[in-house]
Amino acid sequence: MRSGPDIAAIAALIGDPARAAMLTALMDGHALTPTELALEAGVTPQTASGHLAKLTAGGLLQRAKQGRHVYVHLASDEVARVLEGLMVLSDAVGPARVRPGPRDAALREARVCYNHLAGRRGVQMYRALKSTGALADGPVATDRMTRALVPLDLDPDALAGRAPLCRDCLDWSERQTHLAGRLGRAILARMESMSWVKRDSCSRAIHFTDHGARAFDKAFPVAQIVVQNVNAMHAESPKT
Repeated sequence: MRSGPDIAAIAALIGDPARAAMLTALMDGHALTPTELALEAGVTPQTASGHLAKLTAGGLLQRAKQGRHVYVHLASDEVARVLEGLMVLSDAVGPARVRPGPRDAALREARVCYNHLAGRRGVQMYRALKSTGALADGPVATDRMTRALVPLDLDPDALAGRAPLCRDCLDWSERQTHLAGRLGRAILARMESMSWVKRDSCSRAIHFTDHGARAFDKAFPVAQIVVQNVNAMHAESPKT
């Protein structure tokens, strides 16, 4: 008898197109009703009910009842990270969609990945925090993080919780790392409360306001990364 994790069982749960659509729809961190998930998957409510039962029994989803309504959400951060990892893999080696849709550019620019910022903007923020020394390998927030987050005026209570403060998350569209964990969630929530960003009502895309884009670029500048790379190149170049 073989021992170890049963990868095939989890892969089979995720591999069904309807179930994959349901799981992806929950990647924005919100809970949805079975009826809403049926619409996302393009199946009947009865079929959706069977799929949701399997995903719940398999530990990928959890249900919460509020009054007469039942809501479904991803079971954990680990499930979200696996889904994002599969998106990276499928984007690299899988078949391209025949009709990618008009929102793909927006999703690549900025989107919600289980309540933290992903896409080009998410990678920009991660790299800027690394370049200033606010984020060290691990990832670990250093004593410079407080200064780096001054523009956001984060409430320390927003960082409370049991989940890790910082986590690396591989971005499916950029194939680089963005910031997850309690800090990643708190930063996105704060940007929403400051009206730097607005969520798309029809997808996981995040749209920056004009003010928000300027404030974000000032807080997490790309130029800072370029300057650091140029300086590193000069330091490594042999003297003539």
